[in-house]
Amino acid sequence: MRSACAVALVAFVVGGTVPRAGDVQSAAPAPITIPFELVSRHIIVPVRVNRSRPLSFVLDTGATRAIIRMDVAKELGLSLEGNVSGGGAGEGRQTGQLVKGATWSLVGLERVSQPVVLALPMPELSPALGRDVDGIIGGEFLRQFVVETDYQARFIRFHDPRTFVYHGAGEMVPIEFTPDGHPAVKATVTPQGASPIERSFMFDIGSGAALVLHSPFVAEYRLPGPDVKTLRAIGGAGAGGRTAGRLGRVAALKIGSFSISNPITLFSEDKAGAFANPSLAGNIGARIASRFRIFFDYGRQRMILETSPTFAEPIDYAFSGIALRAERPDYHTFRVREVLEASPATEAGLAVGDVIVSVDGTTADKLTLAAINEMLEKPAARELVIRRGEETIRTTLTPKRLI
Repeated sequence: MRSACAVALVAFVVGGTVPRAGDVQSAAPAPITIPFELVSRHIIVPVRVNRSRPLSFVLDTGATRAIIRMDVAKELGLSLEGNVSGGGAGEGRQTGQLVKGATWSLVGLERVSQPVVLALPMPELSPALGRDVDGIIGGEFLRQFVVETDYQARFIRFHDPRTFVYHGAGEMVPIEFTPDGHPAVKATVTPQGASPIERSFMFDIGSGAALVLHSPFVAEYRLPGPDVKTLRAIGGAGAGGRTAGRLGRVAALKIGSFSISNPITLFSEDKAGAFANPSLAGNIGARIASRFRIFFDYGRQRMILETSPTFAEPIDYAFSGIALRAERPDYHTFRVREVLEASPATEAGLAVGDVIVSVDGTTADKLTLAAINEMLEKPAARELVIRRGEETIRTTLTPKRLI
């Protein structure tokens, strides 16, 4: 499910310090390689704002301008003014403020700076990823370079777009840009028992899902279909709050010549927000994006996709039936936020509000939310100790493949 990441914003007038394609240069600079942290399939990079301490920002093609968490903006003493509404996945909106006179740069690429445009509360972002996440950067930054993204090696490499020439064996996929500046690709989805449908999809590395089909598209084609097994999606949230929908599968998703079989798919039921956008069929997320090495070449309106060693692996995982959040200040308090009915979680007697004390004998202070979620996607019995009020309970939770 999607974490609190992609934030669709109206356009602001911003600029960067990097020359754009077509400007004169005397020598081609070498590409710059920046390592990133991969947390629950989200790319997190080190950033400084106005020469601040290192901060952690999510790289998200579903966002446009740089956004900083409101409490971090206040901690850094940034100048804030006005009220601005921001949204994304989920039906609600967040009220934020414009940021004045602040710039950010990547640690390791300090010669490039861009404005921080907006401060939003983003209360779901850090608890959903189980660590401090201080903001989001997106398309306005990406379009300054050709951005090579390698999920397997966990690095981003920034190429000068004026001198970049691709020599690999990857496939070039055209991209278009939505009015909000988000990259969209033509792709073909084949529902189970139905004919293929070609539409435009946002290519959204800020989504932790594989494939999300927007609610107007779902309604138009009466998806997922009468014979498709589904379950209620839990734990999903974005800039607009919680998302609603059902998880199931489509028969295939095809991007260019690449076909992904039976991806787990969210059939959105949102009435507003990014997942209710009628101009796109859906979002292609990081569970699919991470199967490629990707070159984002916004200036030439294309992506270049190279398959990674994980490309042929099935998109398949078990379901525990619980959605967890990690609580501040140290993110080692793992609380059950939702429980799926008739699931392994209900069989184990888990309830909303339970706190995980240990998993298979490893105590919570030695675990991360990402590590727990990864364990609970495998169909293996897990011995849990949980705290419920003043009571300590031992139980066995055995995630299962439910769809």
